[in-house]
Amino acid sequence: MTLPNCLKCNSEYTYEDGNMLVCPMCAYEWTPEDTQEETETEKVFRDANGNILQDGDTVTVIKDLKVKGSSQPLKQGTKVKNIRLVDGDHDIDCKIDGFGAMKLKSEFVKKI
Repeated sequence: MTLPNCLKCNSEYTYEDGNMLVCPMCAYEWTPEDTQEETETEKVFRDANGNILQDGDTVTVIKDLKVKGSSQPLKQGTKVKNIRLVDGDHDIDCKIDGFGAMKLKSEFVKKI
């Protein structure tokens, strides 16, 4: 039987310790049932209203957002086309006319 990679750091050097699986690289411990749940569930991205977002959607910014490195804020009502969803602190990668490539949090946008 092959053991699954670590759920936290993806290390392949996991081992069993009783009924737990352990990663020697990051010291993360989990049960085999956690591994099954992790593979079955996929992260769902939602906008400020709770609508499910998908790659390629068009969204609108719901409040003025300060942009690091720019003297102008991103204004409320700015339309963002063709978003791409990514894991991380900021969920959305996009290009905005006049600003260029940006990362946004899904909690500050609403789906059109």
